[in-house]
Amino acid sequence: MKILKKILIVLVVIIALPLIVALFVKKDYTVQKEIVINKPKQEVFDYIKYLKNQDNYSKWNSIDPYMKKSYSGTDGTVGFVARWESDNDEVGWGEQEIKAINEGERLDFELRFLKPFEATEPAFMTTESIAYNQTKVTWGFNGHMNYPTNIWLLFMDFEKMIGDDLQSGLSKLKIELEK
Repeated sequence: MKILKKILIVLVVIIALPLIVALFVKKDYTVQKEIVINKPKQEVFDYIKYLKNQDNYSKWNSIDPYMKKSYSGTDGTVGFVARWESDNDEVGWGEQEIKAINEGERLDFELRFLKPFEATEPAFMTTESIAYNQTKVTWGFNGHMNYPTNIWLLFMDFEKMIGDDLQSGLSKLKIELEK
């Protein structure tokens, strides 16, 4: 009986410890990357505000060139939605919607992932003039993990996972706009 009691206590500790730790782990994370493009700010913004142009630079669009895409609304305006469906789990199914545009400055969109997992996360792109012919573009992604799944933030490096893909996309964007 004493051994059974000790095993039960150990199991309770094993289960309770991560739940207790998760109480003190942040629930939100932000990843953002930037690049300087040798083009005027308005020209850069006029390109990135069209979600269809992401086909030319987004890492995720290049992973599955055969994904099904559909659109609703007018691209480059608030309310435009771009949907995708891919059998590749790295891409999955989802959509993004333009939520706000601060003309020439900032594009806010919402990513809604449907498969292989469900999540809704805000993302953004900004442009900042460095010089007449130089624009800093920042691409950012905000995420949230509810308790107790936020414990995974201790083990997952979102800066690496998402940041590398954002930086890859920004590098392609630079090549695309400077050619």
